[in-house]
Amino acid sequence: MGMRVDVATLFPEMCQRVLDESILGRAAKRGYIETHSHQIRDYTLNKQKQTDDYPYGGGCGMVMYAQPIADCLRDIERQVTEQGRPKPHVIFMTPGGAKFDEEHAKRLAQYDNLTFVCGHYEGIDERVIEAFADEQLSLGDFVLTGGELAALAVADSVLRLQPGVLAEQKGYEDESFWDGLLEYPQYTRPEVWEGRAVPPVLLSGDHGKVDAWRMEQSKQRTKERRPDLWEAYEKAHPPVPEKKRRRRRKSTAEAESVENFCASVQSSEK
Repeated sequence: MGMRVDVATLFPEMCQRVLDESILGRAAKRGYIETHSHQIRDYTLNKQKQTDDYPYGGGCGMVMYAQPIADCLRDIERQVTEQGRPKPHVIFMTPGGAKFDEEHAKRLAQYDNLTFVCGHYEGIDERVIEAFADEQLSLGDFVLTGGELAALAVADSVLRLQPGVLAEQKGYEDESFWDGLLEYPQYTRPEVWEGRAVPPVLLSGDHGKVDAWRMEQSKQRTKERRPDLWEAYEKAHPPVPEKKRRRRRKSTAEAESVENFCASVQSSEK
């Protein structure tokens, strides 16, 4: 079985349409992943299918009930268990959650199944979060009208790391954030477009030079656009001191001279 992702939401049709499209949709059809969207309203106990009410203590907006979310999560867990899977890892998408990044995606990709809960209106009754949340995540320091877009973004980021979803592993290892740097610029045909030419090195056929150019471009982009990432990258990849570099060059030269000497001796013995 491939990784399973469930989304508890007030807009399941919208979420499922996204999950069924493009790369994720094709991967699901081939059995590499499995996705399900659940209508929270289906678990309400009132005839009006109401899912929210005014907040205690006053204030603007409406707060989502704990009960329908809790029952929806219990039903998802039942479905998952019937498949022989472990208990879902439950994630609430909230502005107050930890800021999501590629390291979160790599970690979450190790789970067998994930369940995302999408809030709406003013928020969710804190008690259901305390009872069910394994973690809370946020896309960043801004607020959306609901958690659906955030949940879909995180789900996409995680599911694309699953085996078989992308054509090859290199498809995501060369991209932004995987090694702490932003991705290098990409080009395709034609070679010249409206007076703008493709960098000559990419047409050279020299893979070593291409790799070196791409690494330099990634470093430059990261340094200019994301100084926070660049600072972390520099700490993780400290420059080699000049003395050590000289020693390495010297030791390499010495090793080559020794090899040459041995070769000449063997030749003379013959």
